[in-house]
Parts: sequence; structure tokens; C-alpha cells
Amino acid sequence: MSKQSLFEYQNPSAISTEVMESITPLGEKRKDLYMKGIFIQGDVLNQNQRIYPLYEIKKAVDSINKLIEQDIPVCGELDHPADLKINLDRVSHVITSMWMENANGLGKLKILPTPMGNIIRSILESGVKLGVSSRGSGNVNESTGQVSDYEIITIDVVAQPSAPEAFPKAVYESLKNYRRSGDDLLEMAFEVNSNQKIQKYLANEISRFIKELKR
Repeated sequence: MSKQSLFEYQNPSAISTEVMESITPLGEKRKDLYMKGIFIQGDVLNQNQRIYPLYEIKKAVDSINKLIEQDIPVCGELDHPADLKINLDRVSHVITSMWMENANGLGKLKILPTPMGNIIRSILESGVKLGVSSRGSGNVNESTGQVSDYEIITIDVVAQPSAPEAFPKAVYESLKNYRRSGDDLLEMAFEVNSNQKIQKYLANEISRFIKELKR
């Protein structure tokens, strides 16, 4: 049995997004975008008719964490390439952590400000949800589908199937949609002074703005 390349897609319903604020080396504030959820599943027959035993999943997670602990970046790409090599011109994200939960390998990745990373950010900001797919190599038993000697290379970000319920939503989308309205209200607040009519109008607009944000 020869070792073969394995590309395993993970359902996007298991992936969520989050935004965290950070400070750049120049002292500027920046919002970092992350994807978090199940990266690879174990002990179940997946869509590629393969089964990854629990110990293979745990070994893969430990392998990724060992690299992270050694400050070795584990980068991934937007869509799978034709082979197992990491192509720096196509890197879109870096894996920041992985951990086990039951038979599943969960993880968190950070979207990078690269050309491919910016494509992912734009897609998520447009309300389209993305999933992940593991990339590695291993031996597959053709009769049972069980994978052995699995060596994970990375986790790539991939496009999703057509099922509408499988698409997550970027958590900061609604705020971005109403950013212009918020700026208008702030400018109006500085111009109110003692004008009661404008104060009443401003109060109504603020109330409407808050209701829109909650939708």
C-alpha cells in the first residue's frame, strides 16, 4: 500500500468567524479576522468515504501544535494546490492553534493581509461563508476506507457547497453596513447644541439605528 495525498473537506457549518482588534508594529489599530471550528473529523465515514481513527487525528493535532510551539508558522492557502507544497504566493492564513474535542480536531486560523487573504476577507465581509479542508498524506485501506500513517501538512480555506444553511456569516457585517449612518449621526450630534427639534429628530434616528443593528 503506497502513501497518497489526501485532501479532506470540512462542512462549513462547523466553522465560525470572529474579529479581534490588535496593534500593528506602527502603533495602528487593526481588526484581525479569524476562522474557528472543526478542522478534521475522526471515527466517522466522511464525504470522501474515508475514516480517520481517533489516534490519527490526535497525532495530526499534536504535530501542528508542536510546530506552533516552536514558532514555526503553519500557513495555508485559498483552495487546495495540486500537490502538498506550501506556495508562499498563495498563502492566505496561518493556523494559530489546534486542540482535540472528542474525536475531532478543532482549530483557529488567522486571515493574513496577503492577496489571497484579502480575497477571503472580502468574501466573508460580503456575507458568503467559507469552510476548511485538511491537506496531508497517508495510507488508505481501499476496502474499509480507514486511513493510517496520516501526516497533516496544513488546513486550507475552501469554497462551500450550495446548501444555504451551510454558510456562516461574518460577525461584523451589520456594523459595516451601517457605518455611514453611524458617522452621520455622530456628525449630527456635534451640531445639535440647544435646538430641541434637532434633538428630538436625533433621538429618533439613534433609536432606528440601534434597531437596525439588532436585526
